[in-house]
Amino acid sequence: MRKRREKFPLDNHERWLISYADFITLLFAFFVVMYAISSVNENKYRIVSGSIEMALGKIPVGAEQSGAQAVKLSPEVKELIRAKEAQRHEQARMSGVANNILDVMSPLVSEGKVRVTQNRRGITIEINANVLFPPGRADLESGSIKVLGSVAEVLKNEPFNIEIAGHTDDVPISNSSFASNWELSAVRASRVVRLFAESGIQPARMTAIGRESSQPIETNATSEGRSRNRRVELMILSSQPDPVTEIPVKASGAKPPLVAHIRG
Repeated sequence: MRKRREKFPLDNHERWLISYADFITLLFAFFVVMYAISSVNENKYRIVSGSIEMALGKIPVGAEQSGAQAVKLSPEVKELIRAKEAQRHEQARMSGVANNILDVMSPLVSEGKVRVTQNRRGITIEINANVLFPPGRADLESGSIKVLGSVAEVLKNEPFNIEIAGHTDDVPISNSSFASNWELSAVRASRVVRLFAESGIQPARMTAIGRESSQPIETNATSEGRSRNRRVELMILSSQPDPVTEIPVKASGAKPPLVAHIRG
């Protein structure tokens, strides 16, 4: 007679499929969310990247990238692009003006009596006062009138404003014509402005400034330094200067400039 086998409950070996299916579902949902987020970021990246490259002039505005639609720029970005392009155009034009001035003043430049420099604020022409005026006076020398007339010919058809500043050394002056170096420096600058106006430059573009000895470029302790400080500076101003790079630092106790606006 056979023994009856005892019946044991059967183990369900496929229970793991339920947990696995739940895991796969969650994982799938996770990747769907990640893909959606990455797509949004990619779109934003394309817009930002395209705007930066256009601002730097690497690609034309409205160009298509990798088959994507043309990048749409905000008004602010468009204005930035226009400003950068205008700044590049103006800097190139000012370089041409500086070269022309160097040509007409080349003899004085070679003698070290005139210095021409350019930066983001504009073009600076530093002329030794001995070239323009007799000592202690503000009457232009006959030879300097021709030189300044040549400079005026270069500048009269340009759109840039011009600032003319007179500088002296720190030796006091007091005579029948000038009570101090303030008056001397201001009148010297005004004489140059008046000659430029007579040469065809619009008076509204020009400003005459007397700075006395408030901004020396050399020491006043030596005759050579005082000679260098006696000068007239012509500043051809850029209409779009970089506001960061050109910030003048005033020394403690520096005197304010004496400004005279010449209007025809």
